[in-house]
Amino acid sequence: MEPDVKLTKLASCAGCGAKVGAGTLVKMLDGFRTHTDPRLIVGYDKSDDASVYMVSDDTAIVQTTDFFPPIVDDPFLYGQIAATNALSDVYAMGGEPKLALNIMCLADSMDDKIVREILRGGYDKAYEAGAIITGGHTIHGAEPIYGLAVTGFVHPKRVLTNSGARPGDVLILTKPLGVGILTTAAKADLVKPETMNAIYKQMATLNKTARDIMLRFTVHSCTDVTGFSLMGHSFEMAQGSGMSLHIDSLSVPFHMEALEFADMGFIPAGAYRNRTYVEKGILKKCEIPRALEDIFFDPQTSGGLLIAVAEKDAKDCLAALQAEIPNAAQIGYVTELHENYLILE
Repeated sequence: MEPDVKLTKLASCAGCGAKVGAGTLVKMLDGFRTHTDPRLIVGYDKSDDASVYMVSDDTAIVQTTDFFPPIVDDPFLYGQIAATNALSDVYAMGGEPKLALNIMCLADSMDDKIVREILRGGYDKAYEAGAIITGGHTIHGAEPIYGLAVTGFVHPKRVLTNSGARPGDVLILTKPLGVGILTTAAKADLVKPETMNAIYKQMATLNKTARDIMLRFTVHSCTDVTGFSLMGHSFEMAQGSGMSLHIDSLSVPFHMEALEFADMGFIPAGAYRNRTYVEKGILKKCEIPRALEDIFFDPQTSGGLLIAVAEKDAKDCLAALQAEIPNAAQIGYVTELHENYLILE
């Protein structure tokens, strides 16, 4: 669908690049009074992807929300990507999405046809995930926003968090990086259509298959790589686990076209926020080109899963993932904490 209104022109930030920096969030939430509850398995104090609350010995609720301004002009695709991104948090926790609510803000220039197409995209991905959209909330505002609040279920003993990595674990990433840089360059019409089509397909691909496969193996920790970038989300995993994550800079998958545009300076603002937040926690053991570093700090929209799998299962897990997700790659390993939380090798 070729929209009459260019959705990306209505927004000052695109996709997960609009996300408030992790360091800022920590400061804003500090000191608030909250209730404690032994059934709350995961809360916001863990910097995790979703909250998890145990309702019985064999059932826990996974709850999350995610929404952002348009990252594409096609309204149906925008709805698909936003919904895929929101559903991903439940998959990262090892859960199964079941219920969802629309979250939407309409700009004055958006007509009913555009709104319906955005919602249709969201419903399309929720249906693919097996989740039911049961309602939502819509307001008028200066910029368009769409996303979902999602509720899923998981067995309390099978919850995956971003703070469970153990020494010897192997790190696997399931989607290549560079989305933020390429969508930034695309605003200037510099990116080839075939490259952007690949990016759009990637962003609209659920992490359901990756979740299904990883649950067949001994996985100790998982998170999805979104607005805080590979470096930001890796740092949270390392810090939460009390471990060092070693990243093999030559093994990290990324879209080659992003390297050229990063070198030209097409860096989303979120990448600079991510660098400021994480940089002091990184030890670099090799020379890394600045453009490649920028890709590591690039905010991803609807990115892949970062999985910490037991060493004994790593080879088989990677092979199973690559059979369904060819871009999945082994990118590092976990050790006891020493020197820094993140070590680039």
